[in-house]
Amino acid sequence: MVRSASRHDVRTGRARRLGALLAGAALLVAGLAAAAPATATAAAPTPAPAAAAAAAAAAGLSQVGDFGANPGGLNMYSYLPAGLPADAPLVVALHGCTQSAADYYANSGWPKYADLDGFALVLPEQPSQVSPIMKCFDWGTPSDDGRGQGEALSIYDMIQYAETTYHVDPSRIYVTGLSAGGGMAADLLADYPDVFAAGSIDSGPAAECSTSGITDTDCLSGTTDRTVAQWGSAIRDADSGYTGRYPRVAIWQGSADTTVNPAQLTYSLDGWTDVWGIGQTPSSTRTLTGGTTENSYDDATGRPAVETYSVAGMAHGLAVHPGSGPDQCGTTGTYYLDTICSSYYTAAFFGLDGTNPGPGPGPAAPTGLAVTGTTGSSASLSWNPVPGAVSYDVYRDGTLADSAPVTGTGYTDTGLAAGTTYGYTVASVDATGTVGDRSAPVDATTAGGAPCFTTDNYDQTLAGRAHQSGGYVYADGSDQPMGLWNVFTTHTLQQTGPDYYVIADGRC
Repeated sequence: MVRSASRHDVRTGRARRLGALLAGAALLVAGLAAAAPATATAAAPTPAPAAAAAAAAAAGLSQVGDFGANPGGLNMYSYLPAGLPADAPLVVALHGCTQSAADYYANSGWPKYADLDGFALVLPEQPSQVSPIMKCFDWGTPSDDGRGQGEALSIYDMIQYAETTYHVDPSRIYVTGLSAGGGMAADLLADYPDVFAAGSIDSGPAAECSTSGITDTDCLSGTTDRTVAQWGSAIRDADSGYTGRYPRVAIWQGSADTTVNPAQLTYSLDGWTDVWGIGQTPSSTRTLTGGTTENSYDDATGRPAVETYSVAGMAHGLAVHPGSGPDQCGTTGTYYLDTICSSYYTAAFFGLDGTNPGPGPGPAAPTGLAVTGTTGSSASLSWNPVPGAVSYDVYRDGTLADSAPVTGTGYTDTGLAAGTTYGYTVASVDATGTVGDRSAPVDATTAGGAPCFTTDNYDQTLAGRAHQSGGYVYADGSDQPMGLWNVFTTHTLQQTGPDYYVIADGRC
């Protein structure tokens, strides 16, 4: 699953633009200071770093001293629940500005679900040599947030360390982050799409929003002018050689956030739905606790590829909901806002609780499957090409239609019965032989066979294929009810025997 970083330039020295980062961090911190005040959702101040660190250390948070080249100069902390098995999932959790790994560990709620669901936690920390109080991950400078570059590479080093030392499952690696950590999480998903199965952006800027540092106020104010396709292209361009499936993404945003404009939710949604090839209309919507609206955007197989969570009235911060219930977590404090336990819902979206496993291994499901023609004994199909697919499997009524691989994006199924309807799906196959998810199904009906007649109920009756009684119409022979005897109700009748007709709407 994980490709070597050697295919990209790897920087071994840190190339930080100190003046720009300092200005950007100051700008973001100023916004945080304005957003942090005693509001109904902000509650108590964040625990003092020393106290939080002591509590975290007592609970099992450990610092890792040597985890790789670390060109971004980050700190690595990890938490491993007792009895963690080999091949467990890994969640990388990134703190926001002014915070630390210990602070995020103590307040975000993630350790609770690591214990309950059995996964490892890695918490990168930005020690911020620029300023001891800002501690912002640099999500806006290519030398820090690009694949094989600076801080992004340092976090990738941590993941490789976890794979070799904690023996986590490389196919179940996830990233989540708040604010600047959310911006870095978004960029990591774009920079390393082959590494992450899914990710979560909490109150952070959209992926690849800035290439000029975190001083880019358009990204924070929500005035970035890009189309859906342009947001998608920015993600694809982050790792232009990638041809596989993109990670699934959850996006959290407070509607009253004055630090990171709520428009960033839309920008993130636009980019990730575009690379998934799905629309911006929700497949489903539900209302959750804390004034939260969840919208799900499903892939071609009906599984959620992107989900958004808009929290009404919430200011800038991470949504938590303290308590002992299974859907309660975290500690209320500055930038930890008591509304809803986002970590609970994010863990479920990742599939860590077993309720939402997400897409299976292999390339993405083909889209655009269509019937291009039929004869009395054949059906022709076409579909859109899938990046990373070297061949396709065609299924007829759930069974392989042909044992030989299909190398193009079209197929003609032969030897079929006349006048018969068949259901088709198509799955992609990658170079390793791994079969991906199947496409949405289509039906094809061959020509010939029993004749079919489509017209209104009045004409069906006049033609002798149906009869009426008491103003209602019934098919001759089968006596299947067809509705009112008028010209406004239409059905297809198929003749299956002498003077015997059955309703065949949509089948012939």
